Amino acid sequence: MENVFEITDKTGRKIRLTKKQWFHTIKKHPYMERYLEQIKETLIIPDKLVNYFDKGYYYKNYKSLKKPNRFILVIVKYLNNGGFIITSYLEAKIK
Repeated sequence: MENVFEITDKTGRKIRLTKKQWFHTIKKHPYMERYLEQIKETLIIPDKLVNYFDKGYYYKNYKSLKKPNRFILVIVKYLNNGGFIITSYLEAKIK
C-alpha cells in the first residue's frame, strides 16, 4: 500500500499515513487536508500522548487555530514496533 508519508514519532516508532487512510480522513473531515504538516508535527512533538491498549492519541495545541478547536488529534494504531494513522481531526480539548 502506498504511503502519503512515514515518520518517526516521539516514541521512536515508525508511523505511516497510507493513501487509503488519508482519503478516509479527508472524506470525513475535509478541513484536515490543509493540516498535513501539522499532523506530522503532532506525531513528532505532541503536547500530550495518551496510550490506550493498541492505540495512541497524539494531541498538539495550535493557538493559531480558531477557538474552540485548537487541538489537532491524530489517532494511531500500533503494530509491532510501528503503526499507522487511523484518522485525525480537530478537537476542543484533550480528553
